[in-house]
Amino acid sequence: MVKIGHIELEEFPLILAPMEDVTDPAFRKICKRLGADMMYTEFISSEGLIRNAHKSLIKLTITEEERPIGIQIFGHDIDSMKQAAEMAEKSAPDLIDLNYGCPVRKVVNKGSGAALLLDIPKMIKMTEVIVKSTSLPITVKTRIGWDEKNKIIVDVAERLQDVGIQAITIHGRTRSQIYSGKADWTLIGEVKNNPRMKIPVFGNGDIDCPEKALEVKQRYNVDGIMIGRACTGNPWIFRQIKEYFKNGTKLPDARISERVRICREHLAMSVKDKGERTGILEMRKHYNGYFKGVSNFKQYKIALLQTHGLAETEDVLFMILKDYEEQK
Repeated sequence: MVKIGHIELEEFPLILAPMEDVTDPAFRKICKRLGADMMYTEFISSEGLIRNAHKSLIKLTITEEERPIGIQIFGHDIDSMKQAAEMAEKSAPDLIDLNYGCPVRKVVNKGSGAALLLDIPKMIKMTEVIVKSTSLPITVKTRIGWDEKNKIIVDVAERLQDVGIQAITIHGRTRSQIYSGKADWTLIGEVKNNPRMKIPVFGNGDIDCPEKALEVKQRYNVDGIMIGRACTGNPWIFRQIKEYFKNGTKLPDARISERVRICREHLAMSVKDKGERTGILEMRKHYNGYFKGVSNFKQYKIALLQTHGLAETEDVLFMILKDYEEQK
């Protein structure tokens, strides 16, 4: 069993990564149903929260079905981050996560996300202030360092633990890599196997199949893994990894009937949460993933991307199901 404060997770939990414009409530619920053990909201701007920006406030929405769930916040100003954490606590998440790893330029240029890797004293001070401001467990997601010459995560993880965080997730790339190259899991392993570390250490980066999940579990001794890009449009990855761990069986890709069923569930929740127009528009980013590897799919993809109403979109999905089932 893995414990984060009062939260008890099963051995080697699979965690859904926070991803902007992806891990909204609808997608989180799908991932939960297919095996995710814990998840996070999309990252939320501290400045947006304290200014009551609708786009930020709406991201605080969580449901009982999603628990355990953390609200992730980011920002550059210590006092704003403290206030944002206090606001997040009122939404009753299970924990609050601090984003010290986002590599996106518009975030970094404002001194947020991975930019804190250039000012470790500020990162530590910010974390300490937030830990003292809330009764919820505080966790951190970060990277192994800013660039190749500054892979400082072993020391940083110790210092974050010393000021009170209760778990850390480490993406095995530097900020300079963004998402290029390979994740360096050796440094994640060094953090986990550092005798001073007592809190759970989760790894993140390049886990896109059950075999890789088992490899990092066995080789680096991490407490669990966080899965990001590999689950977009493929929420079945959580189920596949768990089956592989349990029985050594690699489940086949989901059949067309299940892909359509899950896609329809996702679509319905998206429309319910965001309204018909926005819900349908935001679903478009998921179709590639849901139907990845399906032969001769181009015409259906075009049709899905051109629909504007729920009934019209449902018709295309039924057509996909009918046409592919008849080809058996």
